[in-house]
Amino acid sequence: MNTDGFRRVHVIQGEWKVSNDPNVVLSTVLGSCVAACLRDPVLGVGGMNHFLLPGSVETMAQGGDVSRYGVHLMELLINGLLKQGARRDRLEAKIFGGAKTIASFSNVGQQNAEFATRFLRDEGITIAGSSTGGDAGRKLEFWPVSGRARQYALSGAETQRTVQLETRPVPPKPVESSIEFF
Repeated sequence: MNTDGFRRVHVIQGEWKVSNDPNVVLSTVLGSCVAACLRDPVLGVGGMNHFLLPGSVETMAQGGDVSRYGVHLMELLINGLLKQGARRDRLEAKIFGGAKTIASFSNVGQQNAEFATRFLRDEGITIAGSSTGGDAGRKLEFWPVSGRARQYALSGAETQRTVQLETRPVPPKPVESSIEFF
């Protein structure tokens, strides 16, 4: 428990969390990654995800770490809310992140933000607010029961540390073994 009375639950890249506890605040740090915050305001349940790449069914079918992809994490977050009793027709969303943190790279942050917006609209989920783009990272706090969100801009050095975490190497796929057991 922090001095502000809220229990902080950190959501790292590739994760999603759902809560109906009014004393929980979900938090994350974003560079080019995007976090979608969804909630059912009638039931008082909400959640957050944190994804690195937009992804598609085709990219996920090629293998690799599916937890990096927005298409996977958006489905998990929505299903997690529905399992808690939320109704799809009442869900509302807020989208954060998607900064262009490295000028020489393609703007994956913009692609992430566009993906999240398109996905939510295709699912018929109202987007109540968003703060995406720019060139600085963000620290994000989201209260899943009330829907309140607060963000803080990161300094250049903090943004670069966030970028280093976001670009950590992908673990190698396990090598298929040719051993047969009888």
